[in-house]
Amino acid sequence: MGKKEIPSMDQWLQEAKSDPSSSSCGMYLVHNGTVRQSARARVRSGAEDTLPVSGMVFHADEGRVAAAIERARQMEGIFYIRVWLNEGELKLGDDIMYVMVGGDIRPHVIDALQTLVGTIKNECVEEKELY
Repeated sequence: MGKKEIPSMDQWLQEAKSDPSSSSCGMYLVHNGTVRQSARARVRSGAEDTLPVSGMVFHADEGRVAAAIERARQMEGIFYIRVWLNEGELKLGDDIMYVMVGGDIRPHVIDALQTLVGTIKNECVEEKELY
């Protein structure tokens, strides 16, 4: 399976604001993860002996992602979530994911976005860096 069509954030926001949940949302945050040249081991652990990344192979477990979204929807003050995940072989600069969270106040939305993106990255996807 190859790369997917990139969603429009303008369209996502328009759709979110048309959703019945919009009257409860005072904030929407979007995370856009992209393929970077620095290896994960270098950025996360400070490993100095890593090669530059030229791309990655990305795959998501849809069932795990759906469960992570449902858990995030149960967080305090969260009323809207939308997730898009790419697929296949990606090159530098390609979009890996978009995650939108809408909720009542900033602390709730920031917490939910951080939790959901962390769960997706750590429990729901496989990323194989290419060098």
